[in-house]
Amino acid sequence: MLASGESSPVVRGRRPGRSVFLNFSPPCIGPEEIAEVIDTLRSDWITTGPKTKAFEAQFGAYVGAPGGTSLMLNSCTAGLHVALATLGVGPGDEVVVPSLTFAATANVVEHVGARPVLADVRPDTLCLDPDAVAAVLSPATKVVMPVHYAGHPADLDALDALAARHGFALVEDAAHAAPTHYRGRAIGSRPNMAAFSFYATKNLTTAEGGALTGDPELLQRARVLGLHGMSHDAWRRFDKAGSWAYDIVAPGFKYNMTDIQAALGIHQLRKLAGFHRRRREVVARYSQAFAASPALEPPTELPDVSSSWHLYVLRLRPERLTIGRDAFIEELKARNIGSSVHYRPLHMMSYYAEKYGYEPEAFPVARDAFERMISLPLHPRLSDDDVDDVIDAVLDLVERHTA
Repeated sequence: MLASGESSPVVRGRRPGRSVFLNFSPPCIGPEEIAEVIDTLRSDWITTGPKTKAFEAQFGAYVGAPGGTSLMLNSCTAGLHVALATLGVGPGDEVVVPSLTFAATANVVEHVGARPVLADVRPDTLCLDPDAVAAVLSPATKVVMPVHYAGHPADLDALDALAARHGFALVEDAAHAAPTHYRGRAIGSRPNMAAFSFYATKNLTTAEGGALTGDPELLQRARVLGLHGMSHDAWRRFDKAGSWAYDIVAPGFKYNMTDIQAALGIHQLRKLAGFHRRRREVVARYSQAFAASPALEPPTELPDVSSSWHLYVLRLRPERLTIGRDAFIEELKARNIGSSVHYRPLHMMSYYAEKYGYEPEAFPVARDAFERMISLPLHPRLSDDDVDDVIDAVLDLVERHTA
């Protein structure tokens, strides 16, 4: 592999085709994670217990979370749902979310009985556009939920300024954002709540799982809501120093992480810096290879931020090509290279389009990006030869289908 920051010259057109399919984003599980899971299975605690508590502290310290801890949950979706419930969002309230995001961002707003109000994204980072947010704010706006799309942070300074003027709360959808930094601060270090994902394809995985960070008082309320609204969790009820007695103080949810999941996360967190270095190496090689092609638009990383590079979202320029995005993906698949699309905008999904009357052209930046985007393989298991195969295939397809 290349050293951090290095890149090698791109040579294409002479490589044989791949005989083995290159997965888009497989997990990177090693013997340390496996041994820790086995240790957990042999212990007295397989659900929420000492390893979950340890992982909460370690992740909280890693991102510099307020109070030095976090709340581990069974998904990022659970984190977003609990965050809205903690803030008392409900019927009559509005929550602004970007149209270009995974459905969970808006679905949780529906779950609490509020209205998701969609807004467009910036054409450079594809993160929520503060100007688009300002245009849809109303007296009913209670929360704005920026998504750190593909690992690039949203414009938090501009959103903070809007929040100060209009009195809404921010909840960060940080599903892609470990490790992401905005102006020298890690995402997850702010007092507003931020929800992370540890799904199988994420930079750090617990198979399924997520975390919530934020002000300790908010986090304690979220902790209660995340486990049935109980005043004491199992770890505090069933250990030697605990008590069976508990109260139900709110109608909460069943969102806790297990020690089996945390066993994976403890070692994934220790490896995350190395994982991130390799991602940046791959990104540097991709962007160097694609920058000179008038048919391709590589993703960007703005000054004063550091992306986690969860995704490498390449955009085609259709006026330069005789092949469409969907056919391009099929051609890559025929060459044994996996890819994906992140995401079909919410306003083009039947549920949101039909319920709220959105037309496909309602959010032109999101729609245009969706129609041109391809997420290329990006993960620490990629070898230099794998990266060469992807580059060679993309550039060869461009050459064959140049308008």
